[in-house]
Amino acid sequence: MKIHEYQAKDIFKKYSISIPNETVCRTVDEVVAASQEIGLPCVIKAQVMVGGRGKAGGIKIAKTDVEIKDYAAAILGMEIKGIPVRKVLVSEAVAIASESYLGIINDRTEKKTVVMACKEGGVEIEEVARQKPEAIYKVYADPLVGLLDHKAREIGLFLYENPKVAFECAAITLKLYKLFIELDSSLAEINPLVVDKSGRLIALDAKINFDDNGLYRHPDIEAMRDRESQDENELLARERDLSYVRLTGNIGCVVNGAGLAMATMDLVKHFGGEPANFLDIGGSSSPEKVMNALEILLKDKNVKVIFFNIFGGITRCDDVAHGILQAKKSLNIKQPIVARLTGTNEDKAMEILKEAGLIFAATMDDGAKKAIELLQ
Repeated sequence: MKIHEYQAKDIFKKYSISIPNETVCRTVDEVVAASQEIGLPCVIKAQVMVGGRGKAGGIKIAKTDVEIKDYAAAILGMEIKGIPVRKVLVSEAVAIASESYLGIINDRTEKKTVVMACKEGGVEIEEVARQKPEAIYKVYADPLVGLLDHKAREIGLFLYENPKVAFECAAITLKLYKLFIELDSSLAEINPLVVDKSGRLIALDAKINFDDNGLYRHPDIEAMRDRESQDENELLARERDLSYVRLTGNIGCVVNGAGLAMATMDLVKHFGGEPANFLDIGGSSSPEKVMNALEILLKDKNVKVIFFNIFGGITRCDDVAHGILQAKKSLNIKQPIVARLTGTNEDKAMEILKEAGLIFAATMDDGAKKAIELLQ
C-alpha cells in the first residue's frame, strides 16, 4: 500500500523527523490561505502517488500572490501519468545548502533490511544505482538486534563531513529504521534529505510504502488508503480476496498462485504477446471466486482473449470449471477463452467444460501460443 507525501510526513512528525512547515490543500482558496500563513516564497507540490511530478509541472515555487493563484489553479486538476491531482501540499521554501538520499528497503537476496545512502539527493535513486552503483552506500541491519548505533553513524559520516550534521543524520536514520520496522513498511525514503543554510537537517520529501500483509496490525495506516487514487478494479479485487494488477496488454490472465501468475505473464511476453493483468485467484478457489475474477478482468476493455492457466493442488480444477461455466452464462463473455487446467480433478473439469466452447491447451507454452494466435 502506498500513501501520499503529506501522509508520510505526518508519520515522520510522530517519529520526530524534521519536516518543513506545510499544509495540505484541496482548493485554490485553501492554497492562498496556506501561503499567507506560511509566507512567501512557498512551494506547491501535487499529491499523487507516482514519480515525475516536477517534470510534469506538478511542483512550482511561488514568489508572489499572483503566482500562488496561477500555480494552484494549474496544478489542481491536472493529470500526472493519468492520475488527476486533487490535493496539493503548500510548503515553506527551504534554503538548501546540500541534498542527500536516505532510504530503507528489504534486500531479499541478503534476507536483511538495508539502509541506503547517496550524496546525490533529489534524483531517481534507480538511475543512480544503474549508472553509478558505487555512489550508493549500504548498511545492513541485523535481523535479531536491528540497526546498531555505530551502523547508523556510518551512514551519517558517509553523507556529511561535519560531525554535528553527521550525528544528527545518524539519529534520523535510527528513527527511520524504527518507523520502518514498527509499521511493517516495505519502503521508507527521504529524497531529498537536505541541510538548510542554518545547518539543520530536514526531510524535504517523504515516501513510505507498506506491506499489505501487515495492515491488519495497523488500522490507522489502512485508514490512510486513498481510494480515489487507486484503480477501482484493484480495490474491488482486494475486497474479494483476489490479487489483481492492471497492465497495458490485451491477453487477460487468470492464474492460481503468484509464482505461476508471474511465469504465465513472462511466457505470454516470451512468445510475443502482452498480458493485460496479473490476476491470482489464490490457493483454493470456489466457483464464485472465479466468477468474481472474470467480472473484474472484463472491466478492462483492452482484454481480447482470456487465458486460464490453473495448476490444481489445493485448487480443484472442477471448481474452476464450474466458475467458468457460471461466468459464461451470466457475464455474456464474448472473448475467446484458452484453458490449461491440470492437477486435482482435471478430468472432471474437462467433462464439465467439454461443450462450453473453450480452447484447451495441454501445456503452458501451448496455452500462451494459442492465446496469441487468437489475436491475429
